[in-house]
Amino acid sequence: MTDRAFASSTAAASLTVRRADDREEEFHPLEMRLISRLLAYTRPYRAKRDWLLLLVFLRSLQLPGLTWLTAAVITGPVERRDMAGVAWCTLGFAALALSTQLVMHFRQRLALELGEAVVHDLRRDLFAHLVRLPMSFFNHTRLGRIISRMTSDVENVRVGVQEVLFVSIVQLGQMLVAAAFMIWYDAALFVVVLLLVPSLWAINKHFHRKLSRSLRAVQESFSRVTATLAESVNGIRVTQGFVRQETNAEIFSSLVADHSQYNMAVTREQGTFLPLLDLNSQLCYAALLLVGGYRVLVTGGAELADVVAFLFMANLFFSPITVLGNQYNQALTAMAGAERVFRLLDTRPDWQDSAEAGELPPIEGRVEFQNVCFGYDPQRPVLRGIHFTAGPGETVALVGHTGSGKTSITNLIARFYQPTSGRILVDGHDLAEVTSPSLRRQIGIVLQQNFLFSGTILDNIRFGKPQAGDAEVVEAVRSLDCLDLFEALPQGLQTQVGERGTGLSLGQRQLVCFARAMLADPRILILDEATSSVDTITEARVQQALSTLLKGRTSFVVAHRLSTIRHADQVLTLSDGRIIDRRHRPTIGDDTSRGRK
Repeated sequence: MTDRAFASSTAAASLTVRRADDREEEFHPLEMRLISRLLAYTRPYRAKRDWLLLLVFLRSLQLPGLTWLTAAVITGPVERRDMAGVAWCTLGFAALALSTQLVMHFRQRLALELGEAVVHDLRRDLFAHLVRLPMSFFNHTRLGRIISRMTSDVENVRVGVQEVLFVSIVQLGQMLVAAAFMIWYDAALFVVVLLLVPSLWAINKHFHRKLSRSLRAVQESFSRVTATLAESVNGIRVTQGFVRQETNAEIFSSLVADHSQYNMAVTREQGTFLPLLDLNSQLCYAALLLVGGYRVLVTGGAELADVVAFLFMANLFFSPITVLGNQYNQALTAMAGAERVFRLLDTRPDWQDSAEAGELPPIEGRVEFQNVCFGYDPQRPVLRGIHFTAGPGETVALVGHTGSGKTSITNLIARFYQPTSGRILVDGHDLAEVTSPSLRRQIGIVLQQNFLFSGTILDNIRFGKPQAGDAEVVEAVRSLDCLDLFEALPQGLQTQVGERGTGLSLGQRQLVCFARAMLADPRILILDEATSSVDTITEARVQQALSTLLKGRTSFVVAHRLSTIRHADQVLTLSDGRIIDRRHRPTIGDDTSRGRK
């Protein structure tokens, strides 16, 4: 098989998997529950919304008013050859036209402000909800999908609020006012307009479902493109390391091609839908000319002036139909975006703190596992019957082969997950009966792959204790005996680091995370392979500080290095989710042999 054929087959397989992963529930566009929920976001801005509705109402009256005034001038002063009357009507027309532009200006301004406010609140709620979801959600949800909800889907909602909603109200209002004038001028002739309704209904029904499906496919395909892009950027080292650039480019190209095809499908459907609406209106207008002329010239059932005024209003009645057709497409896009955003907002976590959960008081650090079982997938347990006790201030080393359950134990201590069965107690308090924030405020965590945020080194250390002053941060770094390493940088602790800590060496990033934990001063400390990426020289400098950090704190250390676990009070050896050996103050030889096994 050639490289290109392999890439194509890989792309096809990848696309199949991703489409299966990205499958969503059926979307029901323009449901009132969805519209009312979106409109609920305008309630905090009731005054602005009400002023906007007033301007929309005025705007829907103004264009028919201008048309009526034009018809009135022709059938009035012009017919009577009254130049003074024409002049006065012209002044009135100019004043009304000026007011029309002023109303349009303030309507657009308020609509933009209201849309921005709604989008701000929607993004705020979405982010606040996301950061409270448990780890299991992020294990099963692709990053690109989350980004797509927060960006493109919310932007579609913005368009819906700022443009579609109020433009549609203006156009519908204009049609209603024009219809009222048409009935006033010639009610019999208006019957011809009513014949337009069945054909409009048929056209809308035919394209409604097709456009809904196509627009939803566009958004889902964009979500896949975003997800793949995010994965490619995050995994660029792997891509280049395994020379996968061309293969991954093929996969991405296939996704982009799919997205383009869905966009083209929407364009084709709109290219048929909108002209059909316009053709329908023009044919109806032609029928009005024929019937109106017949009533004036043959039956004498209508006055010429009334028919002319009627046709003016008919033009004002038909022109919004095409506009509304285009707005309808945008409304479907906005509602599809809102549906996806609200579906994410409605995502219920696998578990959450019970309503009766109380605050965990200040603890000494006694941790007990009582016959704990756990599995990320309930059908595949990773911990079975875990039972141990760590006294206050003790250091517990967790050793074992990869996948034995070491990190799962620390995840349960931090309550990132709930045990399937059994109990975990801290100072006698069942973790199922305390709030997660009150527990985590007393826990410090240092991981092998630590995350640093964009900002200064100082800000990243202060992340462990936001209220800490600069002097307190410096003291935490000094206690680790690594202040000189950071002061040697161009701006010292004020040195800017990029996303994920770019600009710092791996060892420097780990030291920042050690300092972060030191500053937080937790009662329980979790070190998950925390020194595995630190070189021997750097490790020698942090070992003494690490001993100081561990002193007086209950610590759980996941590591393979003997230097990290040799001072542990307990060593628990795990295999296949079970504790197969436990030792207190082990000898170096025993510890080494067990850990390697």
